[in-house]
This record gives sequence, C-alpha cells and structure tokens, in this order.
Amino acid sequence: MRAKRIGPEIAGWVAKVGRETIAGDIEIVDLKDWPLPMDDEPGIPAGVPKLGDYTNEHTRAWSRKIAGANAFVFVTPQYNWGYPAPLKNALDHLYTEWSGKPAMIVSYGSRGGGKCAVQLRQVLNGLHMKPVANVGLKLPRAHIEANTGTIEPAKQFASHAKTLKRAYTELSVALSGMRRWPPRW
Repeated sequence: MRAKRIGPEIAGWVAKVGRETIAGDIEIVDLKDWPLPMDDEPGIPAGVPKLGDYTNEHTRAWSRKIAGANAFVFVTPQYNWGYPAPLKNALDHLYTEWSGKPAMIVSYGSRGGGKCAVQLRQVLNGLHMKPVANVGLKLPRAHIEANTGTIEPAKQFASHAKTLKRAYTELSVALSGMRRWPPRW
C-alpha cells in the first residue's frame, strides 16, 4: 500500500454517506490492518471443508471478519487499469465467506476507475457474490500527480453523492432480499 494514501479518507466519506442513506452498521475495514501473506495456506479456499477451517490464525481471523458481514462496499483506487494486489490477495484468501453476499464497488482515479471496477466485478462474480452497483469517483490528474496524501472527499466528490446514495439503496434492497427492480428512491 502506498505511503501517502487517500483511500482512508475516501472510505470514511463513503461510509458517512452510507450511514446517512441506509439502516445498519457500517464498519471500515482497512487492509493495511490485515497483513495476509500471499498463498500461505496449504489448500485452496474453495476446498476448505467447513467455514473457518484454515491453518493460519491470521486467515482464521480474516475468515471470522468476513463471515460476520452481510454485505460489502469495496472502495478501491484504480492502478494501471486494475485494482491493487492487496485487495486481490484479501479476496483470494477466502471463498465460502464471500459467497452469496451483495457488494458495491466504489472506484476512484483520474477517469473514475471504471476498468478497475470491471475487473473487480468479474472476481466478485467468481466468488459467487452479488455485485449490485459501481460508483466511479473522478480525481483530477493534478491531484493524483501532487500525491499529497490528503483529500476532502465531501468537497471533491460532491457531484457523486447522489449516485453513491442510489448505489447504497440498491445494496440495501439486495441485502433485504426484496425483489423490486429497479429500486425506488
């Protein structure tokens, strides 16, 4: 993960909008706090006989964290038209824990992170999740190149707030199991 990250500020704003839009608890999980070594389990996650049956404690802890959530909002930058390796590694550490859960993707980059979102959606489908919405947050190129590590998301992304609220509504509908489509705002 990059030293001057703006992801935590963006995730905080995305969570704030979510708390203002839908009912339920929203917790921010920063992958920086979850050091998951690459491929350190002896078996493949899809072959784990029962939920949480892993060799390493860090994988068991990650399993408990993910199994305890009902839905996910992935907030990710777009790097070189893809999403960051730590996110892929975190997804690939588990399998059953992700299955059947709705997910929303919030990507950001100079063009909104659309290519990253497409790739991530494919992986979420492979994990049998239910991706419901993508929101692309556009950052000015000058902000990216300045690499200050700071951002004011509420100000920078004010024009995206309505779209983000609609996406949260879609996520809430998917989570509730309601069959209304498209959801009413």
